[in-house]
Amino acid sequence: MAKIIPFQAVKPTRDKVSLVASRSYQSYTQAEREARLDYNPFSFLHIVNPGYKYAKEISGKARYQLVKNRYLEFKEDGVFVKDKKPSFYIYKIVDRDQQTFNGIVAAASVEDYQNDIIKKHEDTIASRETVFKAYLKTVGFNAEPVLLTYPDNAVISNILAEIQQQRAEFEFTTTYRDTHYLWQIDNEAHIKTIVEAFAAMETLYIADGHHRSSSSLLLCNDLKAKNKNHKGDETYNYFMSFLIPESELQIHEFNRLIKDLNGFTKEEFLIELDALFRIENRGIIPYKPSKSHHFSMYLDGEFYSLFLRKSNYVFKTSLDKLDAQLLYQTILKPILGIIDLRSDKRIDYLSGKKDIINLKSKIDSGEFKVGFGMIPATIEQMKHIADDGLKMPPKSTYIEPKLRSGVTIYEF
Repeated sequence: MAKIIPFQAVKPTRDKVSLVASRSYQSYTQAEREARLDYNPFSFLHIVNPGYKYAKEISGKARYQLVKNRYLEFKEDGVFVKDKKPSFYIYKIVDRDQQTFNGIVAAASVEDYQNDIIKKHEDTIASRETVFKAYLKTVGFNAEPVLLTYPDNAVISNILAEIQQQRAEFEFTTTYRDTHYLWQIDNEAHIKTIVEAFAAMETLYIADGHHRSSSSLLLCNDLKAKNKNHKGDETYNYFMSFLIPESELQIHEFNRLIKDLNGFTKEEFLIELDALFRIENRGIIPYKPSKSHHFSMYLDGEFYSLFLRKSNYVFKTSLDKLDAQLLYQTILKPILGIIDLRSDKRIDYLSGKKDIINLKSKIDSGEFKVGFGMIPATIEQMKHIADDGLKMPPKSTYIEPKLRSGVTIYEF
């Protein structure tokens, strides 16, 4: 029984939303960030990078307090306004390829996360959880929702379709040529129907945002311990989420880039691979796999196909069948000596949404020695692994949609 509730979002005014909304800070190049910070005084980047106005890099607790200061200034200047009524919000994205994503921005229960009603499929890093918890505790808001997915539901779809017949409160197109729309749902009958529809669901799944949700649990435990009058309905008992039906979730792979062959020559490395894979040299023609347990490899100016010799590999769990895990167990760990996928500096990741030529370019530049490509995981695999209580390796999935920061903000 999933608990989803409406909340009073803080939002930009209609005339400024396109100026405020930003991608994640890390997704910008330095030149892009500086251009936006220099020429757009309303960009949300001014909040998350508060030291820019002082031409100084600021980190830790000092940065957190400045983030809060910038946020309060945006509210004081009327750039952000808090809604008067708890509401759900329909967020729709139509990307440049005409792929459409429809979902509901809502508050999801920390207790559901703790009790595994909201299920996880990726491990989290304790240090990152603690840092983000401290950040949230100081700034008092979250501007980037956790992406949750749920089984397609006709009742919810009908409400979304009905409300989208009206003019959207927000409509703006980004320089990526994605068009974003937002509708507010404050009708009590609609809210009741949505709450009941989610309450009938046994499970929700985290698609993206494992650290954000785990940090919200740590924050909730901290604030609950300090609140002698804790009731369970305080805003810190929830975290902002974007709930999207499974059929609209888009999953891409992350390709792997490795800086060296762990002391092997090219020929020795290929012989090591031959024990578990059928190898075919594809020459200079770009190759991308089309089946599970098939990989592409780019090495020394040539593409190779690697087909798993299934007679030599035993699938014991749902995780073993995941290509990212398979690559780790057969090549990255035993041959290339990469044990910790999160901290080893010899490995990097490239979103499969980018063309295979991007992988080739990084190898050809000399920055990396070998690259591996695979097909994306499926939603069924992701759910099965989560249901079994297992965790995918880091960077197993690159999931869309990606919402803009600063469009809806959750305060606690």
